Amino acid sequence: MLTHKVKTLDNGLRLITAPMKGVESMTVMVAIGAGSRYETKETNGLSHFVEHMVFKGTKKRPTTFDITSAVDSIGGQINAATGKEFTVFFIKANAAHQPLAFDVLSDLVLNAELNSKEIEMERGVITEEINMYDDMPQERVSEAFESLLYSPTSLGWYISGKKENIKAIQKQDFIDYQKRLYYPGNMIVVKAGKVEEDETLGLTEKYFGHLKGQKKEEFQPLVFTQKEPKVRLRAKKTSQSHFCLGVRAYAANHPDRYVVSLLTAILGGSMSSRIMTEVREKRGLAYHVRTIFEDYMDNGYLMTQAGVDISKIDEAIKVILNEYGRITCDKVSSEELTKGKELLKGRLILALEDSQNVAERYALQMLLENKLRDPQETIERIDKITAQDLQRVAKDIFHQESLNLAVIGPYNDEERFLKLLR
Repeated sequence: MLTHKVKTLDNGLRLITAPMKGVESMTVMVAIGAGSRYETKETNGLSHFVEHMVFKGTKKRPTTFDITSAVDSIGGQINAATGKEFTVFFIKANAAHQPLAFDVLSDLVLNAELNSKEIEMERGVITEEINMYDDMPQERVSEAFESLLYSPTSLGWYISGKKENIKAIQKQDFIDYQKRLYYPGNMIVVKAGKVEEDETLGLTEKYFGHLKGQKKEEFQPLVFTQKEPKVRLRAKKTSQSHFCLGVRAYAANHPDRYVVSLLTAILGGSMSSRIMTEVREKRGLAYHVRTIFEDYMDNGYLMTQAGVDISKIDEAIKVILNEYGRITCDKVSSEELTKGKELLKGRLILALEDSQNVAERYALQMLLENKLRDPQETIERIDKITAQDLQRVAKDIFHQESLNLAVIGPYNDEERFLKLLR
């Protein structure tokens, strides 16, 4: 099983090393506490825009080609991702090329040119990305669900932002945003895979040690109360209805987070899960159906998503509600409990064989929870969950008044769906 070490530089930046036996590859990742929940209404979409712009060139590597060619020359992969609470940049490559990986990655994160011409060019790229997702209700419906849960706060905003914002954001907005959030105490560097501890620490000091520390912004947790079921419709002419049905759950550091993960697995986390069996296999109502658990620093939810025939959405919703009720009222059998645990543990172990997954796991744990959990600790916590725990947590989160439903399809009558939830 994995081991790890944490080293804090004098400026507050934390380095995590996670050696993996028997591999010659590595992932070097920089994670920053910068995401859409840290934006203003006027700059919503800026975090994602920044992610795009760092690839457009630096002083040392003036073009996108210069950046990608440097990584291609070592047979590596370079990418980034923006969430609501984080942005990550990473290179995955042969560990022999660690110095170049640190050089390129730090150059991107710290030295982006933010050329005005490139900003104008990238506005069109991001606008088309937004248009693409607008034409993909399967993608947009989960965002509509989060908007229902968390609006009007920034946690409920789309990560990609609004097109009018993308058109209005200026170069100074990028500069101010990075100055505010891209600093050592809000940044994690992770090296996973084949690790040479001294070299990795030396490179981290070389490329990130010069950064000046600054006071970390005080995190303001959000508290939401809900006294009745809620529905949000996005009227759209589609050949299929897409919906998300779920309830509020727990934050990332909640002691019962693993219980919710196990509930999620049993309900709709696999091909043989309860909801998959009832919705897809027994009734043929959907091709795409899944249940997920999302946990943020201060909030979370359990949600089931499906795409169904327009005329069968009511039936699908009723089936899912029935499964929510059944897992609340009846204890899970020992066989199903064991199966669910093995599913979670098996997927964790498979993920740990990929250095990118390992790097992201540790980076986000430290960034968002300020602590690390060994995989063995996670496995032990899963093993300790009982059928009584599952029922206790199910009774805590599954209530009629806490139901939330987001729908994209040819509908405009919210009351029709509210009746199903009541």
